[in-house]
Amino acid sequence: MEKKRSNFTGQLGFILAAAGSAVGLGNIWRFPYLAAKDGGGVFLLVYIILAVTFGFTLLATEISIGRKTKQSPLTAYKKINKHWGGIGIIACIVPVMIMPYYCVIGGWILKYLQTYICFQGPQAATDEFFPGFITSYAEPIIWLVVFLVMTALVVFTGVDKGIERFSKILMPILLVLIIGISVYSLFITHTEEDGTVRSGLEGFRIYIIPDFSSMTFQRFMEILMDALGQLFFSISVAMGIMITYGSYTTKETNLMKSVNQIEIFDTIVAMLAGMMIIPAVYAFSGREGMAKGGPALMFNSLPKVFDSMGVTGYIIGTVFFLIVTFAAVTSSVSIMEAIVSSLMDKFKWSRKKSCIIVFAYAVILGVIVCLGYNLFYFEFKLPTGETAQILDIFDYVSNKLLMPVVALLTCLLIGWVAKPKTVIDELTMNGERFYRKWLYIIMIKFIAPALLFVLLVQALGVFNPF
Repeated sequence: MEKKRSNFTGQLGFILAAAGSAVGLGNIWRFPYLAAKDGGGVFLLVYIILAVTFGFTLLATEISIGRKTKQSPLTAYKKINKHWGGIGIIACIVPVMIMPYYCVIGGWILKYLQTYICFQGPQAATDEFFPGFITSYAEPIIWLVVFLVMTALVVFTGVDKGIERFSKILMPILLVLIIGISVYSLFITHTEEDGTVRSGLEGFRIYIIPDFSSMTFQRFMEILMDALGQLFFSISVAMGIMITYGSYTTKETNLMKSVNQIEIFDTIVAMLAGMMIIPAVYAFSGREGMAKGGPALMFNSLPKVFDSMGVTGYIIGTVFFLIVTFAAVTSSVSIMEAIVSSLMDKFKWSRKKSCIIVFAYAVILGVIVCLGYNLFYFEFKLPTGETAQILDIFDYVSNKLLMPVVALLTCLLIGWVAKPKTVIDELTMNGERFYRKWLYIIMIKFIAPALLFVLLVQALGVFNPF
């Protein structure tokens, strides 16, 4: 007898779990950097437009596929069309590649949280702290394992008693903390040695107000592609997560309302993350500090900002890295669940056995990623021209190549093979009104595939169309 599939107990649990997956390092870390790099307000405007069109299309599609098939990504696509099951294999490879290095970064965050809790913020603000930490042998591995244990314990507990309960507790706390730090950042002022005074409000104006005065077509298209790439991180699509979470929703759940609420919640948190970081970094570092991305922003620039605040910086730094820890764990839980669910559906393994196997492989690959900064260090030139090592290669293949491929093939499957009616019927099965029906059809058949093709071509470095 086939075991009954786990479900979220209600619509709120599903929304908070899906939002928790979406609100991860992509929102807290990557979104503010891109917003700063791409001129603030223009990027924000383009992102919001894409979120309600392109993002909504992919989010609604994946959640609908999950609920319709009641399967995880590895087996769901074959249920839609037996000839297109290969998409599920690629979709499952994505979280398999992301999880080890994501948990390595999660370990870095735990290290910084511990540093601030122990009142060692000034050490974290030095230029030597972050390189010294990641190039050491034992400590990054220890924090990786700690982060993985935190993640695995939630997934091991199950859907309703683990993921849903965890999200219901953590997401409201996360939102309150983000709002608190965001408001505080607006009123920060800093005076340079030459008497120059900068305020958080000035940084906020740069962040929120679009400036098209020097905009060219090429620059606009660069911003468009950056915002498009960010959406994959922000709404957790093309990595099997939303299909998995969709498979845990009941037929009575109002999918249309749920998708809209996840979309709104995620966009608000992404905007608040920018509001939390950009005004503070601008006040202390100006536009140059705003443009620093990747590890430089979170692990170098922000600790310097916190250190400049004096005693207050200890509190703000601790709360900030607590926020990032919460966001990282909610996302890593969803990544691990996508893999565990796929193993359970494909091989009929128990949750316990699947969790142990995923945990073991994540530790092994995670250790290799950690050692990529010392024992296994090498430099490899990506097709985009960037120099990379192990973590960067994992990130490039999963995020820049496989995720656009999964999204593109999903659009072709639903738009042209199974037809948009497959998703539309699932979204409206309880009589829900679909106000963006025609927009959805146009996006899934024409616009989304075209944008994804351009994004993929850029990542392959074949040529830059702009």
